[in-house]
Amino acid sequence: MDVIKHSEWAETKFTLHLLSQILGKIKLETAQQEPQWAHVTLAITPNGFTTGLLFHQDRAFQVDLDIYESHILINVEGNVQTVALETAKSIKIYFEEIFEALASKGIELKINPKPQEMAYKDNLNEDDTPLTFNWEQAIRGLKLFHFAAAEQLKFIGPLRSRKMKPALFWGTFDVSSLILPGIRQPYPEDKVIEKAAFDEHFIEYGFWTGDANVDVPAFFVLPYPFVNKELDSERLKPKDAYFEASLSEYFLMLDKVAGSPQPTQAMQEFFRSTFDILSEELGWPDCSYYFTPLDMPEQTAKK
Repeated sequence: MDVIKHSEWAETKFTLHLLSQILGKIKLETAQQEPQWAHVTLAITPNGFTTGLLFHQDRAFQVDLDIYESHILINVEGNVQTVALETAKSIKIYFEEIFEALASKGIELKINPKPQEMAYKDNLNEDDTPLTFNWEQAIRGLKLFHFAAAEQLKFIGPLRSRKMKPALFWGTFDVSSLILPGIRQPYPEDKVIEKAAFDEHFIEYGFWTGDANVDVPAFFVLPYPFVNKELDSERLKPKDAYFEASLSEYFLMLDKVAGSPQPTQAMQEFFRSTFDILSEELGWPDCSYYFTPLDMPEQTAKK
């Protein structure tokens, strides 16, 4: 497995993060609202990420970011325009090109240009600082998103429970999925994002690409309600996984997964052991039904 560290693609990742903010904010204004902000997440594709099918009044459209072909596709009912991904272009120019393409096909949208959940605070439609796009680095990062989405789906896909499938959360730029048992738990503070995201019990399974303080990407598991105390470590697998009580999160660093003789087994052990520990800690009713095998023929492509 090729592990690209934060420092190896920080500038290109920043560019993609800003662009994901634009696509996500388009979904925020047009997609049907869902619990936990599920309607604003971006689907991971073979080539990058996408808004998926959206509607504006009586028109269908979609915006795709295609890393392999180095462009953004704006598709309004089959009328496709492209915006090139290239070094030295600013987020202001990307913003203008995307919204001009939409407007030219009759889709007039306005979004809040202020970035969300980022340390960066400049308005997306005003900052003319040249950005970086390195194709090779972006492909390496995308392949990690693919690995993360595939491993999360292997775990939550067969579960007989309510779930959010893996998607790109553009505020934090991580690939995450959720399991929800249907237990209401309102967030204690009046914060716009948090009170909609954290209003019922869940366990989140995520992949984070690192930052300036933690260079190596990591998988994490986050419960809500938060658990800020030490938890049972005897059942936790694999041995390199650990719990950080101050953050209420389990972590498994990607380099440890890559160094494992069986990375998929390590990931599935991490997801299942943390589920067992946290669902018990949160007092969820018997979850054994979740794991009742599906009565379906084996998929030949999985052999």
